[in-house]
Amino acid sequence: MITISEAIQIVETHCVPLFKSSLKPIEKAGGYQLFSDVMSPISMPPFRQSAMDGYAVCLHDGLTYRLIGEIKAGDSHQIILKKGEAVRIFTGAPVPDTANAVIMQEKVTVKNLQITLASKTTINHNIRPVGEQVKKGELALKKGTKLTPAAIGYACSLGIQNVSVVKKPHIAIVTTGNELVEAGNPLSYGKIYESNSKMLQNALYNLKFYDVTIHKVEDDYAKTRDKLEEVINENDLVIISGGISVGDYDFVGKALEALNVETLFYQVKQKPGKPLFFGKKEDTVVFALPGNPAAALTCFYIYVYIALQKMMGKNEVELPRTKAKSLSNFIKNGDRPQFLKAIYHHGNVEILEGQSSAMLQTYALANALVYMPENVSKIEMGNPVEVILLPA
Repeated sequence: MITISEAIQIVETHCVPLFKSSLKPIEKAGGYQLFSDVMSPISMPPFRQSAMDGYAVCLHDGLTYRLIGEIKAGDSHQIILKKGEAVRIFTGAPVPDTANAVIMQEKVTVKNLQITLASKTTINHNIRPVGEQVKKGELALKKGTKLTPAAIGYACSLGIQNVSVVKKPHIAIVTTGNELVEAGNPLSYGKIYESNSKMLQNALYNLKFYDVTIHKVEDDYAKTRDKLEEVINENDLVIISGGISVGDYDFVGKALEALNVETLFYQVKQKPGKPLFFGKKEDTVVFALPGNPAAALTCFYIYVYIALQKMMGKNEVELPRTKAKSLSNFIKNGDRPQFLKAIYHHGNVEILEGQSSAMLQTYALANALVYMPENVSKIEMGNPVEVILLPA
């Protein structure tokens, strides 16, 4: 049995960036990271552009100009201005090559076909030059950039339709257990509804990992081995729920050994989630989580989360941690470090009831975990504690 810090270090060491690319339509690339630099195919703006509604003028010594036309956004005709002439112009419209300033309409008096400026202006005032944001052939978005809504909008403004992004891992969730029944079916004596697969799938969706398949296998050695061989061959990350303990009908460990999955650790000194397995076969990472739902979810947040961030090439791989004042008393049984379901709010944290590894009722309310180290046996109200903030 190893410590939590040792287990985290092993996960960080053995999970590496996928270094695979995928071509995505720009409208479906949100949340991905760019696999390579994006160079701008055009200058932006591609023409001299008016920054506001007003009048484009060809400057001369006076304040009065003769109005000779109008240019709206989207117009493509060129108007030639002589000194002392002006055109009505609107935000985003192309500024004629012969105009050298745009005067906002609030600073202009209009009478018939003549405008009078309130004061003199400077050359290129209120004109966005060609390539003000980016010039053709320049770096538009750097490799590794996360494609936020703003980045998507920027790429679209450059006419970019597809981008090469860092491929997210193919993930398989495998649930084991003859006692498990799918929702919608009658619940006979001795059976329970299966929840871990949907819970873990939605934890992955919440982190924007959508390439997830779910598989169910009975408590049978041959079927377990065959299913695990299939998903390990076809996925980058395999998450197994249940069947990793040492009971007579726990076949996951035996099947992984038969498939030559390298055991990197098995059993961590922690509560909940002691019977946690982490291994690897070639480039596929394998986690076998405890079957108890709260234990499975805690192991996901503490270890699987790190693996996912490493596979995506992130530098910050653990969930954020902070210090908070406890609003609760808690006494720990045993000497294992413990992760406690909790609610964190503005520097304070409430430790919830129902800390059993089988109970999700209070986990459904939690937005944090309080970490209780090995050498701490009790928490008293007002004590400072370490808090792990769960994904929103």
